Amino acid sequence: MGCPPEVSSEWRTTRVVCACVLRGGRVFAARRGPGMSHPGTWEFPGGKVEPGEPDDAALRRELLEELGWVVAVGAAVGEGVTGRIHLVGYACVAEGDPRLTEHDACGWFTLAELDGLEWAPADPPVIAGLRARFGG
Repeated sequence: MGCPPEVSSEWRTTRVVCACVLRGGRVFAARRGPGMSHPGTWEFPGGKVEPGEPDDAALRRELLEELGWVVAVGAAVGEGVTGRIHLVGYACVAEGDPRLTEHDACGWFTLAELDGLEWAPADPPVIAGLRARFGG
């Protein structure tokens, strides 16, 4: 019996991290702008993890680049694989307000209000994790 074939790159997932910034019983979400994939859908902001980069460092880097926001990264709250994206959401705390550069809208929402938004495909498992951890 021979060795199994190598896994094709088309089957590999990309690790992506997102921030569930919590403040006053609400969570921050941003709407993807026209120049982004899935424009008009809502997401917890974040981005791709570079090879060898820890999740928390990637998340701090991405939020500083995308929103000019310095965040403290806490525990993972949910994750899921959708297509080739493996998304992991982390509870975060941030001071001040974000500066939108790629997104075209943002807001602070209760867990119940999240159902009224159209989400990017990878985010719903993170919402389920938020609800399991924080209720709602």
